[in-house]
Amino acid sequence: MPYARPTLSGLQETVASDIAASLKGSDALLRFSNLGITGRAQAGLANMHYGYLDWIAKQAVPFTCTDEFLEGWAALKGVFRQPPTSAAGVVTFSGAAGKSIPVGAGLARSDGVAFVSTSAAVVAADGTVAVPVAAVADPAGLAGAFGNTPVGATMTLSQSIAGIQSTGAVSAEIKGGADLEGSDSLRSRMLAAYQQAPQGGGLSDYESWAKAVPGVTRAWCVPNGFGVGTVVIFTMFDEVRASGGGFPQGTDGVAAAERRGLPASGDQLVVANVLYSVQAVVGLVYAAAPTALAVDLTIQGLPPSVQSAASAAVAATLLTLGRPGGTIPYGALWSAIATAANGNAFTVTPTADIVCGFGQLPVVGTISYGG
Repeated sequence: MPYARPTLSGLQETVASDIAASLKGSDALLRFSNLGITGRAQAGLANMHYGYLDWIAKQAVPFTCTDEFLEGWAALKGVFRQPPTSAAGVVTFSGAAGKSIPVGAGLARSDGVAFVSTSAAVVAADGTVAVPVAAVADPAGLAGAFGNTPVGATMTLSQSIAGIQSTGAVSAEIKGGADLEGSDSLRSRMLAAYQQAPQGGGLSDYESWAKAVPGVTRAWCVPNGFGVGTVVIFTMFDEVRASGGGFPQGTDGVAAAERRGLPASGDQLVVANVLYSVQAVVGLVYAAAPTALAVDLTIQGLPPSVQSAASAAVAATLLTLGRPGGTIPYGALWSAIATAANGNAFTVTPTADIVCGFGQLPVVGTISYGG
C-alpha cells in the first residue's frame, strides 16, 4: 500500500492540535497568535521535508527517476542519452570561374538559421560552385533537427565574396540533424535494457543497438530476412524525417566496412555502421527502410465533431502496433476508434485485419467519413 503523504493543511492542523493539547488555555488558531505563526512555520518545514523524501524516493528507482539520476540508472545498463547531431548538406551558388568560397564561410537560411561551410569550394567552368555546409549550434550550444533543410531552400552568404552571388540554393538535402534525446525516450530504452537481458546478439539486442543511433525512434529485427545468416534491421526516424513520414532517407545495405554486400547510404548507412561495431561477427547485417503500406478506411456514423479524434486514434494505433511484416487485428483498430467516438455508433470498413508483407509498415492512408 503506498504511503499517503500528509498535506500542508493537514500538517498545520496537526501542529495546532499539538500546541493546544500541550499548552492548556492557549489557542493556536487565532490569526495573530505567536504560537499559531510558529506552528504554521513548523508545518511548512515539515512539508518541505516530506517533499524532499518524496523526491528521494522517485530517484531511487529507474521507473520514476529524472534528470542526472535517470542518466545514471541508464548508464548502469550501458544506455546513454542520444546526443544532438548537426545537419549537413550542399548549397550551390553562382559566380565567376575560379573564385572560391573558403572553409568557415557563414550562410543563413531564409528564416535566419545559421550554417557554415565545412570545406573550401571553387567555382567551376559552368559558373556554379557546390559547397558542403553544416548547421551551426543554437545559442544553448546544441545542434538539432532545426538544421534539416529540403532541396531548393534559399541560402544567403553572411558576408559578400567578390565574384560570387550572395544568394544560392540547397542542391543536396541538408539532413542528419537530430535533437538531444528526450527523457521519455531514454527512459523507454533504459527500462527495455533492464527487462531484456543481453543475449549475445539476440533479436532484442539488435533492436536496442539500433534505437541507440541518434534520430532512430523505432527499430525491428528480422532474422534471416535476406537469406540464411542475414539479419535485417528496419528503422524509423519519426522526428528527424517527419516531412517524409518518418521513413529513413537513403538506400538499404550493409556497413561501409562490411565486404560481403553492397554498402548502404544515407540514414541506413549510419545505422549499419553502428551495428557493425557491436554485432555478432558471423552475421551479415542489413540496415533497411520499411515500405509504406497505406491503410484506407471508411468510417460511417461519426459526426464531424469527433472525426479528427477518430483519425488521430487510427494513426496512434498504427504507430503503436505496426511493425514490418506484422498484423494489426481489426478489433484493436475498432476499439481505438470507439474510444474517440464518444458514444456514437459507427461502422468501419474493411473489416479484415491489417496484414503487412515483408518490410511493409502500415501508415494512415485515406480515411473517408460517411453519413
